[in-house]
Amino acid sequence: MKTKSILIAAALSVALAACSGTMDPFVQPAQADATAGALKLKKLPRKQGERVAVTIYEFRSALPNVSARAATDMFKTALVQSGQFRVVERGRLNEGVVREKQLQQGGFASGNAAQTQLRGAQYVFEGTLSEANQSEVQRSGGIGVAGMQIGGGSNKDSIAIDVRVVDAASGDIVDAITVRKSIKADEASISGVGSLLGTVMAQRGKSSPYTPDLQAQQRRAEGADSALRAAIDEAVLQLAKRFEP
Repeated sequence: MKTKSILIAAALSVALAACSGTMDPFVQPAQADATAGALKLKKLPRKQGERVAVTIYEFRSALPNVSARAATDMFKTALVQSGQFRVVERGRLNEGVVREKQLQQGGFASGNAAQTQLRGAQYVFEGTLSEANQSEVQRSGGIGVAGMQIGGGSNKDSIAIDVRVVDAASGDIVDAITVRKSIKADEASISGVGSLLGTVMAQRGKSSPYTPDLQAQQRRAEGADSALRAAIDEAVLQLAKRFEP
């Protein structure tokens, strides 16, 4: 009877965890990489003196659910956060810098920005989301006890980005890196708690039409954007090391 009591207690514990959204034994948080990468960038020692001027025009994306513009913005943000580069804008000049220069040149705004040349970039970064492997790893399993079912599973996709470093003066590709990141999803479910309780009660010679039942399911998944940001953060960390004196 002690074993049956333990089973019931375990079932109820899992059920309560499912309802409260804390099924940690089955589901692990999947968005730690992006935060860790951003923290590493911000912790880099700020480069003293003149920083090398770099830019990126467009980060190309082959995934329909990841826009090239969003990837480009992520890359620029990571470059700035690293503190290792002087990042010059190129992709949105007409939406900001050029418009302001025109306003000042036409006398509609004060300032002398119209007479100042844009800073030239010494290196141009070319980024591409080059791979997207779906369901690279899949796992699932479950256990049943007297009608109660506890199940869980995990799925891992992966993406890869390529970044090339192009010398703006010569057009030479002077370096290239590749970074891969996983996109993780985990789920857990429980059902048939009432069947387990009914079986135990029947073995004790008892029965009730009001035996409670419970079904719960939980799923957590990392978004493609989070994995892409983590990959970009890692790529910029590697680029910062490549540009060390």
